[in-house]
Amino acid sequence: MTTKLKITAIKPYPVWVGTRNQMLVKVETDQGIFGWGESGLSGRERAVTGAVEHYREFLIGRDPLQIGRIWQEAYRSQYFEGGRVLQAAISAIDIALHDIKGKALGVPVYELLGGKQRDSIPTFASTGDEAEGDVAIERARELHQQGWQAIRFFPAGQSSKDIFEPRESIGVTARMLNKAREALGDDVVLGIDYHHRLSVAEAASFCNKLGRGVLDFLEEPIRDETPEAYESLRTMTDIPFAIGEEFASKWQFLPYIERGIHQFNRLDVCNVGGLTEAMKVAGWSEAHYVDLMPHNPLGPVCTAATVHLAAAVANFAWLETRVPERRLGFDNSEFFPVQPRLDGPAYPVGDLPGLGVEVNEAAIQAQSFRFWEAPHLKRRDGSVTNW
Repeated sequence: MTTKLKITAIKPYPVWVGTRNQMLVKVETDQGIFGWGESGLSGRERAVTGAVEHYREFLIGRDPLQIGRIWQEAYRSQYFEGGRVLQAAISAIDIALHDIKGKALGVPVYELLGGKQRDSIPTFASTGDEAEGDVAIERARELHQQGWQAIRFFPAGQSSKDIFEPRESIGVTARMLNKAREALGDDVVLGIDYHHRLSVAEAASFCNKLGRGVLDFLEEPIRDETPEAYESLRTMTDIPFAIGEEFASKWQFLPYIERGIHQFNRLDVCNVGGLTEAMKVAGWSEAHYVDLMPHNPLGPVCTAATVHLAAAVANFAWLETRVPERRLGFDNSEFFPVQPRLDGPAYPVGDLPGLGVEVNEAAIQAQSFRFWEAPHLKRRDGSVTNW
């Protein structure tokens, strides 16, 4: 490698993998070194593709090793800065640039972030969004027997494609969780993702139906646009909150960290602004004793980037993972011949240069994009509610 690299191409690939699209981005250089990144804005991949193409126009010819400078220019050099679409595009490019720099220097990405602080990355597993009641409890028991010490449930009605009534969900879900704690004992970490489907009053009612100590974390009970609403809910329960997967910058995390609203950051490296922004949020969180619990619902590029982040930060709890036997196809080995693989309930921290993930570009070029839309849920009266 010479002392100077130049970006020669930025290629967005929105492709169908498994049961959903993945928004992959490849950044190429004049010395044959390339990097892969991923965007996290599921369901709006075409919008992110357009944003990537805008950024491509002024990034061709730039030095890909100037990652921080490129981040600032991509964010600041427009009047309408920020937002989830632009930040998802910046995230994918930023991750790809870290991949390039690691490969150029012959080191894993975590070395660019300060070096690794752990040798393996503990994960939490989920019972599945179609498992309810005793089925979900039995699934949690199986996961615990397989080695998982942190397990996440989903609420009753989570898998509905049409009707969701919050008040019909909270009672039966609370009864399931109370029973799960009794069945699994006090040593296992139990949480639930309510997928921001509740109001403040509904969330408070749900918490009040739980026995003390049943839940170790409550994920995304309400929407995040109004921090004051979360502050209000915070006064009504002492259950730790796990929120932030939708946040698209350090500024969105600001009130939650500074006001002590939440205890776990569900930071998504593919939405927040890539590894550059994620490290800033991690340091800020450490200063307020908030642990990272990263959102990781996408593909192997996202997983690889998040493993490097998790390896390099002190304040880390668990990484979201999909249990292999669910076989959703997001980790398709034909598309991703080299990728992070679980060893029991943890990801080993590898030593390959860059992200340590390989993408079969010919295979994904042959794979088409498919329009996918999340369910548009409604209540029984016909009004729209949150998915």
